[in-house]
Amino acid sequence: MPGDGDRLRDLDAWLTPFLSAMGRKTRRHWAPLYLRGLLGPGERKSLQPMAARLGLSGHDQLQHFIASPAWDDGLLWTAVARTADRLVGGSDACLVIDDTALPKKGTLSVGVARQYCGQLGKKANCQALVSLTLARGEVPVPVALRLFLPEAWVAAPGRCAQAGVPEAAVTPRSKGEIALAELDRLRVDGLRFGVVLADAGYGPSAAFRHGLDARGLTWAVGIVKNQKVYDPSVQLVPPPGRARKRIPDQEPREAEAVLDALPWRRVTWRQGTKGKLAARFAVTRVRVGDGPVWDNNRHLPGAEVWLVGEWRASGERKYYLSNLPPTTARRALTGTIKARWVCEQAHQQMKEELGLDHFEGRSWTGLHRHALMTCIACAYLQHLRLAEQPRTGRGKNDAWPSGSASLAEPACRAAGHHRTAVRTPDPTRALSTLPKTLPAAI
Repeated sequence: MPGDGDRLRDLDAWLTPFLSAMGRKTRRHWAPLYLRGLLGPGERKSLQPMAARLGLSGHDQLQHFIASPAWDDGLLWTAVARTADRLVGGSDACLVIDDTALPKKGTLSVGVARQYCGQLGKKANCQALVSLTLARGEVPVPVALRLFLPEAWVAAPGRCAQAGVPEAAVTPRSKGEIALAELDRLRVDGLRFGVVLADAGYGPSAAFRHGLDARGLTWAVGIVKNQKVYDPSVQLVPPPGRARKRIPDQEPREAEAVLDALPWRRVTWRQGTKGKLAARFAVTRVRVGDGPVWDNNRHLPGAEVWLVGEWRASGERKYYLSNLPPTTARRALTGTIKARWVCEQAHQQMKEELGLDHFEGRSWTGLHRHALMTCIACAYLQHLRLAEQPRTGRGKNDAWPSGSASLAEPACRAAGHHRTAVRTPDPTRALSTLPKTLPAAI
């Protein structure tokens, strides 16, 4: 294995597309230093500890670089997307939509509020970032992190102004709406992927699913157990009397009840560090009750999709919807759904090793730019990881696992793209770790 210095000596060359997007010479100087602070050793990746480890006399210039609203970092986010696409993009990649929380003790940091914090497993004072991660197999590369503004902040424009929130961002937007907007930006930037994955924080929203459909995307999302669905045979018929509106000829049922009546079969989707990972699954085709309201808050049947139930060894059950083709095999369907886990691995590394949650500033610009630099640092680690494990064709060790899903139509089509496959993760191949020594500054 190469040494610490060897692993990072190409950082300057690798950063060329990012530095080119920064414009002024001072930014091109401070960006690599900030990245070295994130990539270097040390438990705390806030400004003062990083400045000390970099041998700087103070942290003011790092602070100005990371928090100054005087320059637009949009081109840097584009560079992140193009780098991620170069590393793992393609019709066999997936785009995972999720969110990650940053716990906070105070109340002045932008967007902080009492809300669910996955890191703590309960409601707590935190900031919530909507995240989009491009992944192929076990290699995730975060490509978007955008702050969700709780209602209490949107309702206080003065508070937002004090934190530097752009006026256009001071508007009620759900996490799903933020995710779709970021997805549109990434597609414009040329990001290639075959399927969109999201958990039950996004999947229950009909507007979110319809948004994916409107964009022609293939998706698999978590839902709640009481999601109403119809049998695929449902028909719209004239109601009794003179009413002109047609109504379903059957009542919708809850997803849980539909799946309870089906056989649950054991499916293995990948090899874990302690053996094969498996659970019992039930699958069937349904039409989702997410069309227009027709009576007593009941919705007309929408598109036909897969309904999937997962029964874990712990007894916990999870539920999913997917618009994968009707011909998709059960193992391919479950393998695609379970590929979502890889974004959690990326979130963990970004927090534990790269200091995503260490930023102590209070401003909108500072938080997002720190998140941006963390994404760049994470992409560099994945670049090192892939360089250490060159893939020269698909031999015995490169074959797609049996849990892969072959899709008829890739979500982002381009000349030369073929049928989509989502490669299931291999947790035995860990993410690249941080160096033990800090590389020399520019």
